[in-house]
Amino acid sequence: MSLFNIFNVAGSAMSAQSQRLNVVASNIANADSTTSSTGQAYKAKQVVFQAVPMATPEAAGVKVQQVVEDASPPKMVFDPKHPQADEQGYVAMPNVNVVEEMVNMISASRSYQTNVETMNAAKTLLMKTLALGQ
Repeated sequence: MSLFNIFNVAGSAMSAQSQRLNVVASNIANADSTTSSTGQAYKAKQVVFQAVPMATPEAAGVKVQQVVEDASPPKMVFDPKHPQADEQGYVAMPNVNVVEEMVNMISASRSYQTNVETMNAAKTLLMKTLALGQ
């Protein structure tokens, strides 16, 4: 694998992790929203990654294949005074687990940082290789 493939692989991973961070931010922002654009409770979203072959067969990058909604049921909270409560007094809240989303955010952030460090190490290697000829 050439050093230039490292930039392509790390760049694709950074792009995918950035999209993952956006989805996590959306989930956290809507954790207490009782309605979404569809009029129902917001459903948590998750990204699905897919390996993408690069120029050489031994290198593969990653991309977001799709963003899927979590199929778990909404949390039912008893609040009879809420304007969106049903006839039994329950309000459908989003199925977002804030603790899981925070762990997901830390994982995505660390993956992004690791790819930046990989690109910096490859850049340093290229610079030292160029300095050998001087």
